[in-house]
Amino acid sequence: MYPGDVGALALSRVRDMTLFFGGLAFAAVLHVADPSETSFPTCPFYAVTGLYCPGCGTLRCLHALLHADLRSALDYNVLTVVFVPMVVLAWVSVGLAGIRGRQPAHAWNAPRWAGLAFALTFGLFWLLRNLPLAPFSWMAP
Repeated sequence: MYPGDVGALALSRVRDMTLFFGGLAFAAVLHVADPSETSFPTCPFYAVTGLYCPGCGTLRCLHALLHADLRSALDYNVLTVVFVPMVVLAWVSVGLAGIRGRQPAHAWNAPRWAGLAFALTFGLFWLLRNLPLAPFSWMAP
């Protein structure tokens, strides 16, 4: 191990622990403060265009998930409910690795098509949740 590697490892450990404990603090605040009743910032895209972006309703969705209200969470943003387990798993893995002073146990190597599939999913969700048609109107927060 080179001397520069020690500094880089220490820096990545600080970064990982900061992300982990920052996420815990964010979850604690979001658990207590209801975004639909407090003055959380409005989505800038919605404020300018009047259209919902793929992230609209995410704070309210996360608040509902923290209160184990899956039905409300799905009403606010179904895409967030789908992706939260993957994000939480990665967050916990990175946080525990930072606390232990190691690299995360498993690196996820996405297939080449994953980025395109992810982008298409978000784009399609973005388009469909803004259609005023009956089958898709449930996607709006």
